[in-house]
Amino acid sequence: MKRPAGRTFLKALAVVVGVALSAVLISSVFFRLNPGGDGPLLVPRFPLEKLLRDLPGHLRWLLPFMLLSAAIIPLRAVQWQRTLSKPVPLLERYHLVAIGAFTHNAVPGKLGDVMRSFLMSRTQRIPFLQSLGSVLVCKLLEFAALMGLLAVSFLGPFGETMSGFAGPLRIAVGVCVGLVVLVVLLAHYALPLARWLERTHRLPRARHLLGHVSEGLGTARSFRGMGKALLFSVGPVLAPALAYGLALRGIGVRGGIFAGAVILGAIALGQAPGVPAGTGIYFGVTSGVARSLLGAAPEDAAAFSLLTWLGTVLSQVLVGALSVRFRGIRLKDLRKGGSLAREATSHVAHESVQPVHTPG
Repeated sequence: MKRPAGRTFLKALAVVVGVALSAVLISSVFFRLNPGGDGPLLVPRFPLEKLLRDLPGHLRWLLPFMLLSAAIIPLRAVQWQRTLSKPVPLLERYHLVAIGAFTHNAVPGKLGDVMRSFLMSRTQRIPFLQSLGSVLVCKLLEFAALMGLLAVSFLGPFGETMSGFAGPLRIAVGVCVGLVVLVVLLAHYALPLARWLERTHRLPRARHLLGHVSEGLGTARSFRGMGKALLFSVGPVLAPALAYGLALRGIGVRGGIFAGAVILGAIALGQAPGVPAGTGIYFGVTSGVARSLLGAAPEDAAAFSLLTWLGTVLSQVLVGALSVRFRGIRLKDLRKGGSLAREATSHVAHESVQPVHTPG
């Protein structure tokens, strides 16, 4: 099937803009603008030779960082069961989370969560929208756990520095609470609303979608279930926060172990699924926060951004590649842009028009 020319052009334009923006953001780690001043427009922040000379000294914290980054995968596998509608073997959950991590880091589009939801629907016969809903609840609770860690960071050595961000943090917490309330309301009222639409013969697609969403958000129907899921969501947030904290301490930031959540929060708020400039945003956010907010030297902030990016990608791609190999998924499908993820997207549209059983 031939793609419309307009859609192809917009996709190509988005890629070009994303690459250009990434190039600008990554260059800002190593250069600063000098408009109207003497000399070139771009001025090096530090001698590149110094960065290369100091890199071996930074490698001592890279291995612990990679181990903690890889630990996110089994921790998310454990967390996921808290939001699934039926028991799924831990090894199965682990492989699917690992494959999702591989897709997120190795395939454009950041479709890792869509991928693992779709594979779960195929292997465990859970409707895709239910599987995706369980993942979305996991992500929401991770966001809530991250907001909690950020609040705790105000009590650490950077409390005075962080006080300037109290306003934005309150907004983020408010958004988080609002999302939790929305999920709870959907979990309680999506199915009754679907039944009402069925009785009145209105909006069949919306009716079927609400029925599946209700099943996918089953955990949110009870505060006890949400509480347990939130407890299991602390691990997947605490591990990377600790990893970034160790890295900050490794580059000489005093008390940096307490600031890992600050970096993680900045990354979470700066990046979004489908943003083509995600890598550039990562470099810009991590180096900017380390340098401007936490007081790291420019060359150390650059090393921090470069090595944490490499450590995250390598650890999750290597671990995920083992699961991709074990499950027999063809790498060429992923290299061609995630054909399985596109199939999952089509699966969403297909399920949204299929009849759904509304018991009672």
